[in-house]
Amino acid sequence: MKLVPLGDRVVLKQLEAEETTKSGIVLPGQAKEKPQQAEVIAVGPGGVVDGKEVKMEVKVGDQVIYSKYSGTDVKMDEEEYIIVKQADILAIVE
Repeated sequence: MKLVPLGDRVVLKQLEAEETTKSGIVLPGQAKEKPQQAEVIAVGPGGVVDGKEVKMEVKVGDQVIYSKYSGTDVKMDEEEYIIVKQADILAIVE
């Protein structure tokens, strides 16, 4: 199966959290904070959303920072994805 986003939506795959801090402390699973950095897996076509023209600024393969409490979590083929609106993406990591 394949996720194909509609409108101005983007499918993200969350990047793994660091398991050790900079000082070398190993964090157990429940202590790790959910990272807000993800890789773009699929991008919707954009177009007119709510009467406004939306041009998609991100592309497949980009690494992005997204809003902490945004999106919808989806599990498909044992993989977890997040579907967000492009407006919920705050920055592209270069």
